[in-house]
Order: sequence, then C-alpha cells, then structure tokens
Amino acid sequence: MNRILLASAFLLAGLSTLCAAETPLPAAGPLMKSPAVKLVEPHLHIARSNLAGHARIALTFDACMGQADERILSTLVRERIPATIFVTARWLKRNPAALAVFLQNPDLFELENHGENHIPAVDTPTLVYGIASAGSPQAVRQEVEGGAAAMLASGIPAPHWFRGSTAKYDLSAIGEIRAMGYRIAGYSVNGDGGSLLGAAITEKRIASAKDGDVVISHINQPTHAAGEGVAKALVDLKAKGTEFVRLDDVEDTGDDKTTE
Repeated sequence: MNRILLASAFLLAGLSTLCAAETPLPAAGPLMKSPAVKLVEPHLHIARSNLAGHARIALTFDACMGQADERILSTLVRERIPATIFVTARWLKRNPAALAVFLQNPDLFELENHGENHIPAVDTPTLVYGIASAGSPQAVRQEVEGGAAAMLASGIPAPHWFRGSTAKYDLSAIGEIRAMGYRIAGYSVNGDGGSLLGAAITEKRIASAKDGDVVISHINQPTHAAGEGVAKALVDLKAKGTEFVRLDDVEDTGDDKTTE
C-alpha cells in the first residue's frame, strides 16, 4: 500500500510540473479579470464573379512571428496563385529570404500591415485569447505605425490594409485605424483556426470557400500540420477553376465600418 501511495505521489508531482511548464502563471499577486470590453471580429467579402464554376476568392495569410512556411509559399509561387500577406515587423526581421520571394513576385503578392509587435488593436486594457491588448489609442497607433515603418524600411510599398493580432477590435479602435487611412481586413472563412487545426480539416475548410469569400490562414507555422492542409487546398481550388484575387484587386464590403 505504501508503495502505491508513493508512486501516486510521484505521478501527481510530475503532472503538476508539466502543467506549470505549459501554463505560465503571473509573477505575483492575485489573478486579474479582464475588464468587459465589447470586441468585434469583422467579416469581409469581395465582389463575386457570378460565373458558375469560376468562384472568385481572396486568399489572405498572416505572418505573425516565427518562420516562413515553405509548404505554402512554394505552392503559391509554383501554382502562380495571388495572395495578400499580412506581415508584422517581428516576422520581417526573421525572414529575409521569404521577403525576397514576395518582392520578386509583385504580380502574386500584395504585402499589408499586421502590426509592429502582434498586439491586439484594442484601445482599452484587456486580454484577447490571453494576449494583452494595446490598451490605449496611443498604443494602437504605435502598433499600426510601427508595422508600416518596418515595411517601408524593408523595401515594401506603403500598405493600405491593416489586420490586427487576433483579428478582434473594439469599435473605437476601428475608428482610429480608419482615420489613419487604412481599410481593416476581416475575413469570411477561417481556414486553419489560427494554424492549430489538423491538415485534413484545414484542407476541407479552405476548399469549401465560395464565390466572394475572403480566407484567412497563416504562413508562419512550418511545424504545424495545418500548413499541409493549406497547400493541398490551394491546389484543390485551382483545379475547380477558382479565380484568386488580392484585396486591392476588387471591390469589397466589410462589417463594422472597417472598409467604408
């Protein structure tokens, strides 16, 4: 009996250590609840082709942090599929080779602003999926302007679109970003669930995109299974006769005054 109790104690201790390693705790003090902030996650649609068998969709990819996913990038280049890529300043610093590919293919890639440090563009202090928001109008402006400055310094043309980290905003931040001259990029199809979905479900989601849809996926997680599904879905869609466009190529309609 003593041996069983001792073994159980070691098992519980091991599980506690594992959970502590995977779930960071605050350095000190009581846990703080996020204040109630009304957040929106805007939809975006593009003008339809209205041609049977030739759906028009816009592929958008977030390059948040990490490395470039060559499975997706090589498929886009090989299949000559246009896409809009939202890059952060942090991603640009780590991926000069991928940036060079983007810049060498201006007919395919439209590069747009995903912010400086991948901070949610919310001007009130809160947490979004556990990520601290910008927290003030000044911090939202810095996130947007810092991302644009990094793009210009990297030889990228001035951006016209902005998509914030988590794709969630409060309405006042939307107004602030629009006043800076940006259209805000929502989406209508969540392709890879933040790059956390498996390959098969990711492929199915993206391949199901319909005429006028805007698809969001990620191009910065080369070790995640979702990237394999993204690459396969691109080939699936092309085989169906899909017309791929970038956001600046067509008219669009966004929720919550994101494009008005």
